[in-house]
Amino acid sequence: MERVVDSGRTVLASALRVLREKAGKSLGQLADETGYDKSYLSRLETGERLSKAAVMEDLDSYYGSGDLLVSLWRIARYDVFKDKYKEFMRLEATARIMHKYVPGVPGLLQTEDFAREVFSDAEATDAEAIEEQMAARLGRQLLLSRGPVPSVRFIIDELAFRRSSAGAETWVSQLQHIEAVAQWTNVVVQVLPFSVGVHELMGKGSLTLLWQKDGSCVAYTEGDSGGLLMDDPEDVMRHILSYDRLRDLALSPPDSLTFIRDVLEELRS
Repeated sequence: MERVVDSGRTVLASALRVLREKAGKSLGQLADETGYDKSYLSRLETGERLSKAAVMEDLDSYYGSGDLLVSLWRIARYDVFKDKYKEFMRLEATARIMHKYVPGVPGLLQTEDFAREVFSDAEATDAEAIEEQMAARLGRQLLLSRGPVPSVRFIIDELAFRRSSAGAETWVSQLQHIEAVAQWTNVVVQVLPFSVGVHELMGKGSLTLLWQKDGSCVAYTEGDSGGLLMDDPEDVMRHILSYDRLRDLALSPPDSLTFIRDVLEELRS
């Protein structure tokens, strides 16, 4: 007989229901005592919705369940992504070194308000689906501060800073967030200026290089047609060299920080 494996979201939903029943609470009582909407809590327990990490932290505190729900949420959030991304995300979650090139604002650096505006504009979908995508994206950002802290380098095209994808206030906050993260000890941000002209990754989407503790590396490219994960040594080396050449063309980290601050100053004035 074939064994049926529950999804992460199903396991989380079951845990939420068991904890509530063990506490002797109805959904109505739980809603009253936590401040969350009853129908929202119900959909969490049926697996129809995936919350933000903060909601699971609140419920862990309410039930006295340690970090059980947060731990299950970290597994469940993978269900939001398509299967073809799961292996990439697994490797991203354990990477000790990350190098990323993106033509737009990286998902790992997006503020909640900015991401919500981008999803709302780009996705022909309902509000609940947007919130699920938001929860998944914001959850991924924990990678930048988890232990052991990874070394992360972003090369961001100047276009990302010149074409606002959000309202004025949200856009300023987004740039301020990138400016702040660029000063973290484990993060390097470099701007690829228009002045470099045509480069080998232009029009090819994003590139991510991930190194694990054992020294192994994979390359992941993503464009309009989807993503491709590569572990063949020759393919990986080719993309490492492409990234290195791009890094040589980009502004230095101090000059990039000055560039971001100049853009902020232009917006303020």
